[in-house]
Amino acid sequence: MQQGRQSWKTVRDRIHEWILSGRYGPGDKLPKDAELALDLDCARSTIQRAMQDLSDSGIVERRRKGGTHVRKNPLVRATLDIPLTRLEIEQRGGQYGYQLIEKAKRPPTRAVQAAFGMTEPSEFLQIVCLHLSDGRPYTLEDRWVSIDTVPNILAVDLTRENANEWLLKNAPYTRIELKFYAVNADEETADLLAVTPGCALLAMERTTWVDDAAITTVTAITAPGYQLLSRS
Repeated sequence: MQQGRQSWKTVRDRIHEWILSGRYGPGDKLPKDAELALDLDCARSTIQRAMQDLSDSGIVERRRKGGTHVRKNPLVRATLDIPLTRLEIEQRGGQYGYQLIEKAKRPPTRAVQAAFGMTEPSEFLQIVCLHLSDGRPYTLEDRWVSIDTVPNILAVDLTRENANEWLLKNAPYTRIELKFYAVNADEETADLLAVTPGCALLAMERTTWVDDAAITTVTAITAPGYQLLSRS
């Protein structure tokens, strides 16, 4: 067999199967990458990619000079990707709609500066929009986009294309922070989401960077009945 034919995902699943079957138990040291590559008839880089994923998943622990060990207490980590709101609505059987409420270049608020850990303010584009499902409010987004990092956002017709989709396609991120909390709807939010003022709502705050450069921070306030699905 020609070395390197197996994908890193196949190799990862094979090593994970060894761990689940007890071939390598909690705390056990796994063979060196070169030995595993020979055993599984693949490239060493394939082993390294597979091991990195197992490490990111909390299944193994890799140390520079200590080798790779099966974690004694495996971590359970939820996988939360940034949702594409249109797809999320359509997968639930709804018809997607979108309304741009406001778009303006502004200095970031203190809250936005704090989200990015900024010491010096720079110009941002604030975008407020409403996502609809079957003509009814679904989520209200208040988004801030760094013009320094993503200058092309200024040329996008945000009355026709929403920033959620455009950024996912055109501004890939390397780091993300997520926060979830409850808010009470103020009068403006209540009016936009068609709820009673003071109603408790779920808020999701996402902040993304490419390396150390800020991309966007967005607070999405959801209408009652919203459900978040996470798989691990």
